[in-house]
Amino acid sequence: MTPPPVATYWCESLLVDGVTTVEVRLTVGAHGRITDRADGVPAEPGDIRLGTVLPGLANAHSHAFHRALRGRTHDQGGDFWRWRESMYAVARALSPERYRQLARAVFAEMLVSGYTAVGEFHYLQHQSGGAPYPQAHAMELALATAAREVGIRLVLLDTSYLAGGINTPLRPEQRGFGDGSAAGWLARWARLRDTLDADDAARPAEPALISLGAALHSVRAVPREAMREILAGLPADVPLHIHLSEQPQENADCLAAYGLTPTELLDGLGALCPRLSVVHATHLSDHDLQLLGRNGVTVVMCPSTEADLGDGIGPARAVADAGSPIALGSDQNAVIDPFLELRGLEMGERLASGCRGRFSPAALLRAAGTDGYAALGLGRARLAPGDPADLVEVDARSIRTGGASPDQLVLAATAADVLRVIVAGRLVADNGRLVGTPAAASAADGSPAALLRDALHALDPFDALSSSDTGSFPAAPSPA
Repeated sequence: MTPPPVATYWCESLLVDGVTTVEVRLTVGAHGRITDRADGVPAEPGDIRLGTVLPGLANAHSHAFHRALRGRTHDQGGDFWRWRESMYAVARALSPERYRQLARAVFAEMLVSGYTAVGEFHYLQHQSGGAPYPQAHAMELALATAAREVGIRLVLLDTSYLAGGINTPLRPEQRGFGDGSAAGWLARWARLRDTLDADDAARPAEPALISLGAALHSVRAVPREAMREILAGLPADVPLHIHLSEQPQENADCLAAYGLTPTELLDGLGALCPRLSVVHATHLSDHDLQLLGRNGVTVVMCPSTEADLGDGIGPARAVADAGSPIALGSDQNAVIDPFLELRGLEMGERLASGCRGRFSPAALLRAAGTDGYAALGLGRARLAPGDPADLVEVDARSIRTGGASPDQLVLAATAADVLRVIVAGRLVADNGRLVGTPAAASAADGSPAALLRDALHALDPFDALSSSDTGSFPAAPSPA
């Protein structure tokens, strides 16, 4: 006997792949996936009525703990390497409980802004000195708990981080990121997979929101032979991510050590394939572009972070023309707004080229949604039967969006225009407020801002965010 649907949603209009379809009825099964879709039909009694709807949007690259730096480092000057020292200060202050609080607030902001899934690039696995926490996988479970409490999909990209630079040991402030060796990381990753699987099995009535991926931090932080060992030891179906060519210094160091660009190094290891996503890819050679495109590697660009840190404007049009899908991420979370990220991708191209319309609105929406879902191993996300029932309702009549053509709505909207958000068929956000989840119950009126205030208050007494004398971060030493 077929179980009854969890919910039915009737959409006044549905925008998928640049095509608007009116009067769409979506039926959601108990597993949180769409079991039926009917186009051009009237609403029925019991339907939840929505206006303009997009498929769920994916944040394909996030470091949740960086959110503590928003509004605290922008007057420092310097560059990425100086900013990195401030980031280490926050990392040192986090415990599993403080990270659960902070991640819950960050995930809540993502959710009400229109992100229905997030790939968390996570390397804070151990205590700051490198010792394991008394509870195994304490930080990873803190992130999983935070995501469940909010109701967002989480792909935990557990990250190998073994060196402080090419042929350089971990610095003292990096010791909490390391597992000692590739074998040590692989063994811990396998135990974490078993732990998360058991945790899911213990929650049969809840939607399966947590999945495990993997990441190599960068060619700076994982030696070549360690990368080879990890690539051989990971299951072939696990999504794999890596920071790549974010800074010219990374390219210079890799060329000096190996005689290869970072992309060429990965190619020599057999790492370039469709399951791989490279993050930033700001400084690529023509040969790099060909290698990535030929092998179907996704490039995850983070326009707001790349601008904030002065990384540069990545070659987005060239990446796409070479054959690589593009996904989008919020990275350091100085901005959490999927519409500003997709618009930033296009605006960067316009600034670099002097031409408008480098990407169609449909292509930008695909980068923010379906290609991001694919990069995270979450499958198809086009609101067809079998797809995740992840929906974002956008106000098409706000002061920002009024008058916009439906196919260009995503170039006018911001996170402020997100109305209701549905994940796995369940309503989890409504007009900027969390609803129907543990996080909604624990925050005043479901406010993500209330969760953030509590999280930052828990961090400040530990002197994570400012020095006691000047209120500013310490000056950074020269990068290793």
